[in-house]
Amino acid sequence: MQNKKQKNRGFTLVETLIAIAIFTTSIIAIMSVLANGISNTTYAKNKMIASYLAQEGIEYIRNMRDSYVLYGSDPTTGWTDFTDQLYSFKCFTPDFPYGCGADVDSLIKNKLFACNSDGSNNPCNLYVNDGDYNSSTVGTDSGFVRKIQVEAIDMTKEIKVNSTVSWKQGDNTNTVTFSENLFNWVE
Repeated sequence: MQNKKQKNRGFTLVETLIAIAIFTTSIIAIMSVLANGISNTTYAKNKMIASYLAQEGIEYIRNMRDSYVLYGSDPTTGWTDFTDQLYSFKCFTPDFPYGCGADVDSLIKNKLFACNSDGSNNPCNLYVNDGDYNSSTVGTDSGFVRKIQVEAIDMTKEIKVNSTVSWKQGDNTNTVTFSENLFNWVE
């Protein structure tokens, strides 16, 4: 008779609480892994976007050089006119440590501007409008900031362009920097 009672016996309250604790712990562990995976995916996506935006900054400066040299009023002064424009828009370091930005949304020559030293109303912030990134505050703030800085290697024939894109994710500020040397290929 006693064996029959033990077979019909259910879970005790303690056993139920232990089972719930084990189940909850496993669910929390799974959720933690999923949250970490989502965070890593978001970081990878943002790093890829930042890489494209940094390369776009260099391409803009290269296009500007080519436009001044090929289509400027005097091809012999095209390089000088180009570097003068970069200097006037405060792109050269160390004279202007905050760099400059480029509004690549409008493919018009001389759409450079100086970046602000403070974080407020920084014109180097990038905005998204229908999938396109711009600096003209059209659209929503993307969270990306692009700064272009130029170093003089030899002002008559070579400069180094650094395009840095930064963004905040959580408590971290992440950056991607691309560099390229541009030459005065017309002498």
